[in-house]
Amino acid sequence: MSSFKTVLAFGFAVGVHLLTGMDANAQAYPSKPIRIVVPFIAGGAIDALARIVGAKMQESMNVPIIVENRPGAGGNVGTEVVAKSAPDGYTVLLNSNGQAISPATFKSLSWDPVRDFIPVTQLVATNLVLVASNETPARNLQEFVTLAKAKPGVLNYGSTGIGNPLHLTMELLKLRAGIEIQMVSFRSDGEIINALMGNFIQAAIVPIATGKAQIEQGTVRGIAVTGAQRAKGLDLATVGEQGVANFAIGGWQGFFVAARTPSAIVERIYRETKKALDMPDVQQRLDSFANVPVGSTPEEFGKFYTSELANFKALVAAAKIPLQE
Repeated sequence: MSSFKTVLAFGFAVGVHLLTGMDANAQAYPSKPIRIVVPFIAGGAIDALARIVGAKMQESMNVPIIVENRPGAGGNVGTEVVAKSAPDGYTVLLNSNGQAISPATFKSLSWDPVRDFIPVTQLVATNLVLVASNETPARNLQEFVTLAKAKPGVLNYGSTGIGNPLHLTMELLKLRAGIEIQMVSFRSDGEIINALMGNFIQAAIVPIATGKAQIEQGTVRGIAVTGAQRAKGLDLATVGEQGVANFAIGGWQGFFVAARTPSAIVERIYRETKKALDMPDVQQRLDSFANVPVGSTPEEFGKFYTSELANFKALVAAAKIPLQE
């Protein structure tokens, strides 16, 4: 009996020590450099967001914040890095809504979208825009739908691959509008715009940051924005306003950390991010590439992320998109 008590006391002491150590680590956070993992190449919109917000957080938290680009497999390589990182808040993932899409489009992943992560905060919301080549005889969504229905399977649209937000947004439009147009794959948004300008494809859905200048210059034609609300600085009605019911889809970027990261650290990252997003100069820079600051709480972002996982799973199934290896 005395032996049992000794073991029990030892186990209790170890447990208290571990909890005390975790609390101390959380209270001391941060005490060394923090890395923001961006699972895409340098120079893109998500990379720019990481550097803008990271610079402000570095000033406020008084430790170096390093942006580390880990591209590959549609964002899954960098995502895996964070999923397998230590749950201490020193490795933070900045990902797009691709994190909610990949579980619906891949047969298997090396990470679990719920079990392996804690959603910290949604940094921004973004909008997408349906554009057409100038040689396509459609000046609004109704005319585009009519044209597509008159020529089922004849029109082509550009996308940067199966399962990304641009592809899935067009697939949702096809479902809701009852049209059939064919996808042509490109390596980048820039290649899509060039193909539109040459009328090699007739339409595409692209980020507003990519298409806004070309729409304003008249080298491509803006048809509709895809979100629930019109985009600031772009005189285009939404898809919903132009007659396609139950349609509102946009992009987002958010911070995630590894599961089991202490709640005090999660809260600290959220507060520092929100502080950065509230700065006027940050908002001005985000506005320049059509990002709307959000700064949701971990609880709010967690609920939103869960709903996005369900929405994309349903969309992939309805559109009969084949799963990727």
